[in-house]
Amino acid sequence: MNTQKIELSVAGRSFEDLKRINAHGAEYWSARGLQPLLGYSQWRRFEQAIDRAITSCKHSENPPENHFAGVGKMVGIGSGSSRTVDDYHLSRFACYLIAQNADPRKPEIARAQKYFAIQTRRQELSDQAATDRERLELRRQTSEEFKALSGAAQQAGVQNQMFGVFHDAGYKGLYGGLGRDAIKQKKAIPEKDNLLDRMNATELAANQFRMTQTRDKLARENIRQQSLAIHAHEQVGREVRDAIKRIGGELPENISAAEHIKQVEKRLKITPSRLALDEKDATGLLGGGQEDQ
Repeated sequence: MNTQKIELSVAGRSFEDLKRINAHGAEYWSARGLQPLLGYSQWRRFEQAIDRAITSCKHSENPPENHFAGVGKMVGIGSGSSRTVDDYHLSRFACYLIAQNADPRKPEIARAQKYFAIQTRRQELSDQAATDRERLELRRQTSEEFKALSGAAQQAGVQNQMFGVFHDAGYKGLYGGLGRDAIKQKKAIPEKDNLLDRMNATELAANQFRMTQTRDKLARENIRQQSLAIHAHEQVGREVRDAIKRIGGELPENISAAEHIKQVEKRLKITPSRLALDEKDATGLLGGGQEDQ
């Protein structure tokens, strides 16, 4: 089947160019080689997508060991030295699952999903499942960014007892003067709920952008004073808010509270995957059958 309509390549090398053949005569891809193709600069985050793909493989009742094989890879570190880093050998089905479980906002992931769709290896997801998957990924990333911003704030001189004030400053900038508690009250979110757990994908993305830009600003301007760090966070929040206004987007305080993220996780876990494979794809890295016992 023709796959040329959708380009899936990086640095002149396409997905098919990266294919290798193992001792069983089966095609496979190196995860380290696939990583830049899918737009990931950090192995840690790409490995998180791999872990989710392995879970998805289990849920689809396909043995993960047929499609994901952990291996070590030697890489040079300068001066003629080398070290072993983690890698995976991946079947074509594993590559498909990674594309389905990776960050949906990356243009490389969108192309990869279309690429596999053309190959007729992609099982269509319902609109709800696709929306759930995007929101869950954004919530995971926002949680990481919140921790990273807290670390940056500490380096910028924010004392532990002022962390609440620092984070509230970002909310006030982005939400037109409303702090966390005021936002919850406006959206009728119970006090026990984490505010981020009740944001939809659009609102999460805006807050993630606020956090990353604040972290970069603290580092770029070498801010080392608590009051300046708090002011910087509020300023970035206002800039993001102004950008939303300029493009005609919905202001975050006007976005209704979404269902709790735990309900999204639960729904994705119980949604049937319906990923039936033909015999060739089912055996994956084993190349046509189980090894002799």
